Amino acid sequence: MADLRMPEINYVTIVGNLTRDPIYRTTTNNTPVVNFSIATNRKYRDSSNVLQEDVCYIGVVAWNKLAESCKNKLKKGYAVLVDGELQSRSWKTEDGYNRSVVEIKARRIQFLNKHHKGNNHSNEGAEEHEIFVDDTVDYTEDSFDKFLSPEESNLINNDNNRQGS
Repeated sequence: MADLRMPEINYVTIVGNLTRDPIYRTTTNNTPVVNFSIATNRKYRDSSNVLQEDVCYIGVVAWNKLAESCKNKLKKGYAVLVDGELQSRSWKTEDGYNRSVVEIKARRIQFLNKHHKGNNHSNEGAEEHEIFVDDTVDYTEDSFDKFLSPEESNLINNDNNRQGS
């Protein structure tokens, strides 16, 4: 039997509210980046059947056009849906301490606060939710085919060829 390898899946979808205004900056090579954190709530009943609420705070980083979109459209308290992947990074503080963080590197951010459309009378009162996607990400690398052994790949291709006949 071929060695079984676990697929490298790193995908997160979460909804929350911004805990503060986003921090926008550019890197030394002028790449736009924005950082913000969201709070997401989970309600549950404890052992005494009393409704409890747990809050989880998560950092988010967005790059390029996605960062530009967030810069002027997001504020503290705004609701967002974030799709992305977890990433960790480490650095040394000015005091010499080592710090690390796990955050979401956003691929897509949907602004959930309702925005009213312009002065078009036929659309007056209509609401829209804006969705922004990082179009610099190559999604072709998300294929599971890279985890297949040559034998498994041949089996799948032969089976697909038989079904097409």
